[in-house]
Amino acid sequence: MKSSFSNEDLSELITPLRQANEEFTRLYGGETGRRQPVHTVYGGAHLFKADSAKRLGQLAQRALDQFAPDSLTFAEALNIRGADPQMIYNRVAEKLKREPVEDFRIDFEDGYGNRPDDEEDGHAAAAAIEVAKGSKEGTLPPFIGIRIKPFNEELRARSFRTLDIFISTLLEESNGCLPDNFVVTLPKITIPQQVATLAGLLERLETKTGLAAGSLKFEMMIETTQSIINSNGHVNLPLLLGAANGRCIAAHFGTYDYTAGCNITAAHQHMMHPACDFAKAMMQVSFAGTGIWLSDGATNIMPVPPHRFAEGGPQLTPQQIEENREVVHRAWKLHFDHIQHSLINGFYQGWDLHPAQLPTRYAAVYAFFLESLAAASERLKNFVEKAAKATLVGDVFDDAATGQGLLNYFLRAINCGALTEAEALKLSGLTLPELRSASFVKILKNRQAL
Repeated sequence: MKSSFSNEDLSELITPLRQANEEFTRLYGGETGRRQPVHTVYGGAHLFKADSAKRLGQLAQRALDQFAPDSLTFAEALNIRGADPQMIYNRVAEKLKREPVEDFRIDFEDGYGNRPDDEEDGHAAAAAIEVAKGSKEGTLPPFIGIRIKPFNEELRARSFRTLDIFISTLLEESNGCLPDNFVVTLPKITIPQQVATLAGLLERLETKTGLAAGSLKFEMMIETTQSIINSNGHVNLPLLLGAANGRCIAAHFGTYDYTAGCNITAAHQHMMHPACDFAKAMMQVSFAGTGIWLSDGATNIMPVPPHRFAEGGPQLTPQQIEENREVVHRAWKLHFDHIQHSLINGFYQGWDLHPAQLPTRYAAVYAFFLESLAAASERLKNFVEKAAKATLVGDVFDDAATGQGLLNYFLRAINCGALTEAEALKLSGLTLPELRSASFVKILKNRQAL
């Protein structure tokens, strides 16, 4: 075929394009396939103990037994449709016994407050000792970390000191080992310099303590308007991530600080406010393809009964018992709806603030995956079996990107406990190595080579 260009003619164009493509691939490497927790439970640092996760699970199971002793009551309270209520109920109960908390954040910020320096010093050391103890005894949740105070001028010195004391004490107590999936949370970020400072601080801590380079990771809290749009009118989120120097693994949305910053009154500060949807859409667009995990905020209406039974005190009346049930069920339904809204919009993690929220966290996540299981199974199985670039199942047209999304669906369902690995293999038509590869492109290439 006749052509006008030689390879030499195009080299000046190809070289910068190749470099730009390689830089793009570095920045947008896609999902890692690592397990992402479905929630983060926040609790004041002064209250944390090595067995906190176990105790939270026991309180969650007690709430489930008291206010939803059977699957029908639970399903009616949450208005579960399209999934087997008994299966969801059984899997929630099993989860609360086996792994009630997936991620816990020991909080030195809003859940702790501002205290005298000697008091916070003591709590930082005590919490570190408890983490080391929990790591040795196997009582920690799969993911754990601390939330320090903001890096503004008022609190940065205190925040630095708390981080230093906690990490130094933890490593001393644990023979230089961090617990699995340990992370530091930086709140109320406004400028990239705050993120860069934390990255630098963690690097120096690694050097001082002998930790391997890159061991200490952190997550950003997106809860100020300035973290979305900066003073120059630019989108700030990519700049924040760039300042993290490769140490940031997640971005958490802070519902109530963000809505307050938008001058939204307290009565209307909630997770489904349009202002929150805007901010979270900006997070998705900015962080899509980077491998950064996204987390939604918390439901702040707690499932707490108004009438309490005191040992040796008067018994609750039937009316009080019913009022308790109605209040808890109403809070459960709100929490369930908030989680479903997050999941539908691509936020697969959120915050929980109370042990009685754990049953609805898992019920909402399981219902989300199980309700669409049949359709997802048919689409993925058909797509993989044909090993084609595109296929049509019913009236839904899939391409390779959708195939990866379907694979991610099964991986997330397994990780959270909605599906067992055996169930996923049967429904998807994949082999175990294919499922664990977490790469739809690799699966297609291997199938096409057969």
